[in-house]
Amino acid sequence: MANHKSAVKRAAQNEKKRLRNKSIKTRIKNVTKSVQLIIKDKSGDEVAAILTRAQSVIDNAAKKGVIHKNTAARKISRLYKLVNSNG
Repeated sequence: MANHKSAVKRAAQNEKKRLRNKSIKTRIKNVTKSVQLIIKDKSGDEVAAILTRAQSVIDNAAKKGVIHKNTAARKISRLYKLVNSNG
């Protein structure tokens, strides 16, 4: 356990960041999965709406520093590639 006041504060900050990052990463996974599932049985307009939402979620995660910007670009690119190959 931390012995100094600054180390205690740092530990608390790290825990808050860990929980925030965890929720954002889970949100990325859920929105990615929703895009993959909706491709099979929905029209183009609905897929486009979900895809735009997914891109927004992933971009916001990159902006907050939860994932690297190149990782975000790769995830978005793969989603678009998936949608275009099935559309």
